[in-house]
Amino acid sequence: MTFTTESTSTRFSNPYLSTVETSDSVASVTAQIKRLSTDDQLALLWYVYTEMGTSVTPAAPGAARLQLAEGLLNQIKAMSFAEQLTFMRDLANQVDTADTRAYGILSANTKLAFWYQLAEWMRQGIVVPMPADYSASTDAYQTLEALKQLDMGQQITVLRNIVIEMGVDPLFA
Repeated sequence: MTFTTESTSTRFSNPYLSTVETSDSVASVTAQIKRLSTDDQLALLWYVYTEMGTSVTPAAPGAARLQLAEGLLNQIKAMSFAEQLTFMRDLANQVDTADTRAYGILSANTKLAFWYQLAEWMRQGIVVPMPADYSASTDAYQTLEALKQLDMGQQITVLRNIVIEMGVDPLFA
């Protein structure tokens, strides 16, 4: 078999370049999400977990120990819708409360599963649903489109990046 520059370049891709491109895409979408308003960030999370759930859900609940968050989830379940929304906003804004600290100590996978459970409860009407009159910003739509372009692994990495930073880690508060 004869090798030419053209045939070797198509057969042997540079794994470093594809890794850089992948991390650049993930970093770019993560940064876009962080620039959104709090409510747009929460809406994006809700959309990802409810509409794109087929790609997100296998990685979230299966990999996490959701029982570690059971107490916090039960507290949220007992809150009024207004209190639940305040809690979610506090998580996104890293407001220091007992509940955001309880969330802050969870592992990355447990945080992914935590948001999956909230989205499930939103769908069931147990947790404050997405307001019927909510209208996402143009930036939120563009960010969602960018997120949709990523593969499943990249989407989960973006979600992990976002949910990890939510809440307050008592070790660093």
